[in-house]
Formats: sequence, structure tokens, C-alpha cells
Amino acid sequence: QKIGWCRSRFLPVDYDENGRLLHVLFCIECIEEEKKRENKLLYLAETDLMTGLCNRGSGEKKITAFLKERTAGLLCLLDCDKFKSINDTYGHSVGDKVIIAIAEKLQKSCRDKDVIFRLGGDEFLICLVGERSLAFLEEKANRLLQSLLEAFQVSDYLRVMSASIGIASSADPGTKLDDLVRQSDIAMYAA
Repeated sequence: QKIGWCRSRFLPVDYDENGRLLHVLFCIECIEEEKKRENKLLYLAETDLMTGLCNRGSGEKKITAFLKERTAGLLCLLDCDKFKSINDTYGHSVGDKVIIAIAEKLQKSCRDKDVIFRLGGDEFLICLVGERSLAFLEEKANRLLQSLLEAFQVSDYLRVMSASIGIASSADPGTKLDDLVRQSDIAMYAA
């Protein structure tokens, strides 16, 4: 029989008159269901349930870990232009579907090792891990913006989005995430 997750332990059950162990009971306990619950709770704790991306807390934790390791990277703050008009015109349920579609487009445009999460509302933070190249940066920013400009269907509406992107580099040792977010926010508003 195949056993998934299990916990095992030895339990002493019998000693001789000198205190030496004579018999041991070996117990195996299946904890498959416990592990499934634990993994589900971990997923719920680290995931933005609307988009399926990292939630803000787990995304910030991952980026902070990269910064502590002094791993180079580029931080992109993306803000969807005129998103409020979608909620005002079509309602929040359509607005939510647009956010989900944008998250999917961003995920497809990035690598598995990159960190993407929704800061809130229509703002997303993307950490391009291990990158310093200006050419890579320009290509990635253009690909992200281009993917949003491609029309996508949301409910009965065909949408094209535009966005503003601000970028900051974590090349300097000791850079803090808050500083990078502030720098990328300034760059985004300039854009």
C-alpha cells in the first residue's frame, strides 16, 4: 500500500531487569489529510484569492528575501490607467474580471522566478529577479504594456487597457523594499 505523508516514532515497551530495552513498538501514522489542510491554509495565507497571484504580504516577504540575499532585480510598479471608469460604467463585478484578466496577462509576460502581486485596487508590483540590464528592462516593460493593449474579452465587453509603469533597481546593497516602491511610484507618476 502506498503511504503519502506519514509520521513515525519508536515507543519503548519492555525493559529487562538491568534497564536495557528489549522491545520497541514502531508506529506509523498517516497524516495525509493533515498535510492537505496545512497546504491549503498556507495557500490561503499567501495568495490573493481574486487573482491567484501572491498576496501583498507574501510578495513583500519574497522580495525582501531577495534583497537580503543581495540578489539584483528590477521593481516595476504598474498602475492601470482610467480603471475607475470601468467600475463606474460597468460595475465592480466587471472591474474584478478585468483585474483577473490583467493578472493573467502579467503572469504570462513574466518568468516563474519573478514575483508578481497586487498592491491593491488596480496597482501591481512586479519584481524581475536577477536583472540589471537596461535592454532587458525596456523589452520587459514594452512586453507588459503591449500585453495590456491587446484586446481581451471580459463578460460581454471587449477591453483594451493601458497602464503606467515606474521602475526602480535594487542593485545597491542594503536597498529596502519601501525605498524601491517609493522610487518606482515616483517614476510611475512621471510616466
